[in-house]
Amino acid sequence: MRIIKKKAVEEKDNRIILIRKGEGAGQQIADDRQRAYLQERLKTKKEVSILNQFDPLVIVISIDSLEQPEGSRLEGARKAGFNVHPVLKDQEVDSVVVINEGVEQAECIAFAEGLALSNYQFLKYQTSARSLSNKLGEIGLIDKGLTNKDVVNLNHLVEAVYLTRDLVNEPLSYLTAVRLSAEIEKMGAEAGFSVEVFNKKKIESLKMGGLLAVNKGSLDPPTFSILTWKPEGAVNSHPIVLVGKGVVFDTGGLSLKPTHDSMDYMKCDMGGAAAVAGAFYSIAKNQLPVWVIGLIPATDNRPDGNAYVPGDVVTMYNGTTVEVLNTDAEGRMLLADALSYAGQYDPELIIELSTLTGSAQMAIDKYGIVGMGNAPGETMEALKESGEYTSEKIAQFPFWDEYKEQLKSDVADLKNIGGKFAGAITAGKFLEHFTNFPYIHLDIAGPSFNKAPFNYRGKGGSGVGVRILYNYFLSRSQ
Repeated sequence: MRIIKKKAVEEKDNRIILIRKGEGAGQQIADDRQRAYLQERLKTKKEVSILNQFDPLVIVISIDSLEQPEGSRLEGARKAGFNVHPVLKDQEVDSVVVINEGVEQAECIAFAEGLALSNYQFLKYQTSARSLSNKLGEIGLIDKGLTNKDVVNLNHLVEAVYLTRDLVNEPLSYLTAVRLSAEIEKMGAEAGFSVEVFNKKKIESLKMGGLLAVNKGSLDPPTFSILTWKPEGAVNSHPIVLVGKGVVFDTGGLSLKPTHDSMDYMKCDMGGAAAVAGAFYSIAKNQLPVWVIGLIPATDNRPDGNAYVPGDVVTMYNGTTVEVLNTDAEGRMLLADALSYAGQYDPELIIELSTLTGSAQMAIDKYGIVGMGNAPGETMEALKESGEYTSEKIAQFPFWDEYKEQLKSDVADLKNIGGKFAGAITAGKFLEHFTNFPYIHLDIAGPSFNKAPFNYRGKGGSGVGVRILYNYFLSRSQ
């Protein structure tokens, strides 16, 4: 998929004309019959109007009025891109020009973003991939205020989401922890950020007990990847550390998950790791002046004969002892080691992303991210604003210290699960124990993987986390 800036529409161009809902058709429709037809469609509040089905294809789309909040209008534009995609696919359109005839530039960009993200496919393992492949390969944008940099940045962001989705959609038969680190190294080489990968021997020397405990049931070794983007002139003097859960497949370990509707899609349990990698790709490709470090502990969680068991006591990287009561609460074990390791960087802030709990998904489903933490209020508000702008919204949960009571153990410093209720919060409080720096926990269990198609987020890996983080760092860099 390629998005380009165009100066003018050519006669042969398929075109989509964006107009403001409730306003006129603009200057692009000269034919009186087409204008009359369009006006009738607009009167009945139709958002999509196809003016012909011959070369070139002409479609008019009306965008919400300015009375709507900006976040709603941008999301409406992205969904409009999704809604028109089936028409382009049915007509086997290979390129289309989007003409701004009265909407804001940000809405025009959001429309292209939604259309491009709707065009994503994961066909690697389809033997008939060529016949199934979408024909759309280029989106041209005509907008007077649009710069080449705007278009380049959008291309890089879309590519970052594509790469993130690819990682999430890959099965364990390909994407082991070692392969995940190798794929991140490839992304780093292409985008310009550095990647260092610790192997099992190095992880053992560091005594990362949580990561090693989860890995005990696997035949494949764990990895610990360190991503660094530190450009000259970075706006922050202390790094912001992104931590991503990299459980490349989660059976639940000896606390085995049921297969149907639980284990069968657990290749997505490294969605947090993929989002961190995708965010780095977009940040580095677009040369944002921010100092960011990423930490990705990775392994699969399997019930081999040597697997860790309920009742085990594990000594973590920072020396804390943890009583394991559920081996399916494995993500927090390896994330805890990463959070402790992050302390050596003296970070300004730690943001951690993980497909951590079913409780978060049960609470808000696929419509947003469960967020919590102890970072200053303005930091969380800035992240929430980025969530509204990108429609990767954050539902902020309480983070009261009373929830720590559920994590007290009779035989160790902590136990790895709380009680029956507030599981998403007690998981976050468990992780908070392992850092003394401002911390935000983002549980993306709900929106990271769609079992059925869900607008431009698609089916399978959604790439959630990339766009909100990119927008947060973009705002921060400005």
